[in-house]
Parts: sequence; C-alpha cells; structure tokens
Amino acid sequence: MTEKLGVGIIGCGNISAAYMQLGPLFRGVEIRACTDVNPDAAKARAEEFDLRAESIDGLLAADDIDIVVNLTIPAAHYEVSKQAIEAGKHVYSEKPFVLSVEEGKALAELAEQKGVRVGSAPDTFLGGSHQLARHVIDSGALGKVVSGTCHVMSHGMEHWHPNPDFFFKPGAGPILDVGPYYVTNLVQLIGPVKRVGALASVPTRERVILSEPRKGEKITVETPTTIHAVMEFESGAIVTLGASWDVWHHKHANMELYGEKGSLHVPDPNFFGGDLIVTDEQRVVDVPQWEHPLGVPNQEAKDGRGLANYRAAGLADMALAILEGRPHRCSLEMSLHAIDVMTSILKSGETGSFVDLSTTCERPAALDVEAARGLLEQREFA
Repeated sequence: MTEKLGVGIIGCGNISAAYMQLGPLFRGVEIRACTDVNPDAAKARAEEFDLRAESIDGLLAADDIDIVVNLTIPAAHYEVSKQAIEAGKHVYSEKPFVLSVEEGKALAELAEQKGVRVGSAPDTFLGGSHQLARHVIDSGALGKVVSGTCHVMSHGMEHWHPNPDFFFKPGAGPILDVGPYYVTNLVQLIGPVKRVGALASVPTRERVILSEPRKGEKITVETPTTIHAVMEFESGAIVTLGASWDVWHHKHANMELYGEKGSLHVPDPNFFGGDLIVTDEQRVVDVPQWEHPLGVPNQEAKDGRGLANYRAAGLADMALAILEGRPHRCSLEMSLHAIDVMTSILKSGETGSFVDLSTTCERPAALDVEAARGLLEQREFA
C-alpha cells in the first residue's frame, strides 16, 4: 500500500467541497482536517466529509498534517502559505498562489530554507484532453507551433456565485482568476513566455449581484474586466488571449494552436476533459486513441453531459513526488512563471507598453496514460 501524506485544508468555502469529495480518488494523500476563519464553516465541512475541524494554529501544529492546502481568497494566499511553510508544512495552493513575482520568490526562498515543497493549481492541464494535446504536439504532428488564439469570455460571476465580491478586486478579474487555466496550459503545451503586450479596461464600474442570498447588493469593480493580450513565447510562437467578463455571447473557440503542418483545437482548459480536434494542411484527421483516466467522465454537468472532474490530481502528484523524490508537475516554478505572465499582462494594460518576463520555467513532465493511472487508487480500474 502506498504511503499517504496527511492533508489539512485552510479555507472551507465553495471550492473546498471539490477537494474533499475528489481527494479520496487519489493515491498518496489523505485529507484529515480543515479550518477556516469562520469556525462554523469548518465545522460544517468537517461533519459533511468526516474530517477533524481545527483552529488554524491547531492545524499547522498537527503532527498528522504534512501538506496544507490553501483555499483562502487570493489576497490571503501569500500570508497563509508563508505561515504554513514556516510551520514546516508542504503547501499546495489554489490559483493564483501569489499576486506578484516578488511574493512568489519570497515563498520559494522560504520553502528552500525549510526543505518543503510548494505547488499550485490549476491542475486541469493534467486532464486527458490536454495531455492528448501535449502528445500530439510532442509527436511532431503539427510541426512547430507558430501561433494561436484563446478566449475566456462571459458576463462575470455575479450571476451565480453566492459571494462574488473578490472576483472584481485586485488579485482576481478574468486574468488572475480564469487566466491561470489558459496560461498554464499554454506553458505545458509550448513552453515559457518571453514578453507580453495588452490593452485593458473596466467598462462597468459597478456590478449588481443577481444570485442568492445577496441578490440586489452592489459590487465596486476595482480590476480590469476586459483584456486583450498578445504573448510571445520563447519558442517564437505568438498567441493572443481575449479575457473578458463583459461579454454576453460569442462564438470563439477556447483555444486553438496553429502549427507548420496543421492545427489543434483544444477544449476549455478550465476542465479536465472535452473534445480535441486535429487537422493537417487540408482537413480534420483522426485523433489518436487515448484511454486517459483523467478524461473519463465521473460527474454529470447541469445539462446532463458527462463531466471529467479530477481536481486534486495536482495535489496527489505533488504528494507522490515527495514520496518518490521526483519533481511535481504543478510546480512553484511554473506557477510563478504564470503569475509573471498574468501580472505583466495587467502591467502592460496599464502602461500601454510591452513587458519582458523576468522568469522562465521548464515544461512539466507529460502525464501519459500509465502515469495518470499511477495517481489513482486502483479501484478506479476495477
């Protein structure tokens, strides 16, 4: 039986339920405790998922907690992760794991001093569809990727989220909230970014909450909600990114990459699964057979479609990497580079000038079918 590292969750809001529900699918981790600034929230989650409710200090001091999962709001990520590292715990954070390159470098230095790992969501790039896209690119089927487009556009979170305020504050917005899925997937597919340029705006300065229980309350918008950016990759590829919460409807594809010998239509990087389309110079071609376990539907979407949701895959990969002495895929280095890309896009939007990136990273190791099966408890293949 594989050794399991004990996991404690700080932050018992909406996203915590996904980690608690899906964590048991994976080897190497066992979620044991949770805490929140609101003790009632921690107690409710603990009762729901048969966990131990702790104070924050109690969780950080607990001998059976090896990894702290930081699910607090983005503005608190740095301080909470710093506190956990100082307590000698490995940290896996929701995205974005910090709000500046300086914060990320400080955590990296502290983690090295303490001999612990830092990892960060998103881990959706480990999904079957995105790893198949990686396989197609690495096989040379497209030739060199020269350009691409990606779009993440809707009309914001105030329509459905019970507490949408933080989405419209510094540290969020479409770039730092949803952008990590897109930027991280691009980096794992085609490598690090060299420089960026962008235009950004705040078309609506005030939003009205349309969801319960706070329907009718108003939110002041304090970060750009429409951004059009261009990224130049170290490989020479040029990719445009349209990110907006001011769009009611559009027909843009989530992500398309254009190579010397064909094109690749990549499904929404916000999810683990979806349909991949590959073309050669003239037509759509057959996609390689790919029985990837992190692309198998395990939930039902609101419209009845099967949905592949394997959140906590990145956490499990980090735990197993610690046990096996290898690099983890949702690494601090890649997450820091993604932060550099996104904050540089916002800076470019403010200044109107191109911004050179100050960080770089290696592409994470691909997660092929065999490696993906190695993350999951064997009962998944019974």
